[in-house]
Amino acid sequence: MPIGSGMSQPRRAPADPPKAPVEGASWEVADRAVYCIGIGGCGVSGLARMLKARGASVAGSDRDESPLVRTLVDEDMPVSLDQQAGVLPDACDIVVVSAAIDAAHPEVLEAQRRGIEMLTYAEALGRCMADSTGVALAGTHGKSTTTAMLGALLVDAGLDPNVIVGAGCRQLVSGSLNGSGAAEGFRLGAPLVPTGRFAGERGLLLAEACEFNRSFHQLRPKIGSISTVEADHLDIYGSLDAVVQAFAEFAALLPAAIDGGMLLIAEQGAHRREITAGLACDVQTIGWNPQSDWVVAFDPESHRVTLEHEGRAATWTMSLPGAHNAMNAATAAALAWHLGAEPEVIGRSLSAFAGVERRTQLLGERQGVRVWDDYGHHPTEVDATLLALRGFDKPETKGGKLVCVFQPHQHSRTRFLLDEFASAFEHADVVIVPTIYFVRDTEAEKQKVSSSDLVDRLRARGVRAMHLHPFEAIVEQLENVCTPGDTLVVMGAGPVWKVAHDFMRTGGN
Repeated sequence: MPIGSGMSQPRRAPADPPKAPVEGASWEVADRAVYCIGIGGCGVSGLARMLKARGASVAGSDRDESPLVRTLVDEDMPVSLDQQAGVLPDACDIVVVSAAIDAAHPEVLEAQRRGIEMLTYAEALGRCMADSTGVALAGTHGKSTTTAMLGALLVDAGLDPNVIVGAGCRQLVSGSLNGSGAAEGFRLGAPLVPTGRFAGERGLLLAEACEFNRSFHQLRPKIGSISTVEADHLDIYGSLDAVVQAFAEFAALLPAAIDGGMLLIAEQGAHRREITAGLACDVQTIGWNPQSDWVVAFDPESHRVTLEHEGRAATWTMSLPGAHNAMNAATAAALAWHLGAEPEVIGRSLSAFAGVERRTQLLGERQGVRVWDDYGHHPTEVDATLLALRGFDKPETKGGKLVCVFQPHQHSRTRFLLDEFASAFEHADVVIVPTIYFVRDTEAEKQKVSSSDLVDRLRARGVRAMHLHPFEAIVEQLENVCTPGDTLVVMGAGPVWKVAHDFMRTGGN
């Protein structure tokens, strides 16, 4: 069956990180047959399209039908939905495995039986990046938004980047200044950098550098950024110190300054001193502090952002709410500036940037209720988004309230960060918590924490909170809770987005 799913639920990740690609190795894929297991995901689907553009014959599998998979099929990449059969094509030189795929997956076992070379998605992306002028964007928060902003900005600046990002953006392909099209998480750019600092070198490849399972250690960027470093994925790392060490190892992958290596790191909130100690690459800081190399200023009333660097400035007006998005945009601006974009183009492009799907995305207004969809699933993200929406929509000035539906993502994250989650909702008036999204954790972990634990903590802090399940019951409750003037935000990395869309469908405009 030629179709599959971009919404695959993650399965248990491999316990050990994959081996790093050979330094300086060129990855020739022309005329080779590549099979991608979990091809329907944002990252793997983009990688599949990139490999096909490089001359590979690409096919793959996934669990369900999705628009992403239909796109791949339309682009002559066959997709099987029958993963459990454990059948691979006769012609198969390389198997690329999504991080969502279990080591006991039937197709993985078949590849092992046949002795086919297997790479994780991160490892394959790293090999592509080693053949490119790579830009890898790391940090606990904001990777997708910043990568999409940078991609659209570089298009507007004539740098024609290749981009793989884990969220759809309607301005990624053509840039922010040329209207919008279909929501894409992939853009095919030039094989050589057309202009700027690296003109004539291998084409720019932008990608998120994900810290989960230390997968960003497989990347080989020339330029890197680190926005924030906080305790997360503690089921993998165990402690914040281990997280910081992993980011330090990522930063150490950047080449020396003499070879063009540069790290842009947040002046605050990124454990800068520990991470940058001993680096050979050029290190530049960005932040609100006037001592930063790149100085950011943000006016929350006008949504005006200014980025100053070496006596010059770029300015723009944000359409996305919050200081955190202003800093995401400033990070994209600094990277684009470093690569060769002019400040004036940067300002116009970022002023026109309309956002990314599921990243503080305004779905519309339903009977006087403003409805937002957001991917946030870490306490810092929850706090920043609620604060941003409180300041952006100002529901209290309309006699309204801020209502949040939040689905915790992963039982271990909820348990490890329960107190942080409990304090993250202080800007909300009403919080509805569905069942925790069960992903990657064991059944034993599942028994250690529940949504009711979070609700109890919120009520103890005086927050009006309730646990409801299933999603249909939440939509019904929102009919009673929400009134004209309210702001409703539905948050979480799981399928909770359906609540927002279902609520809009029952009476949206």
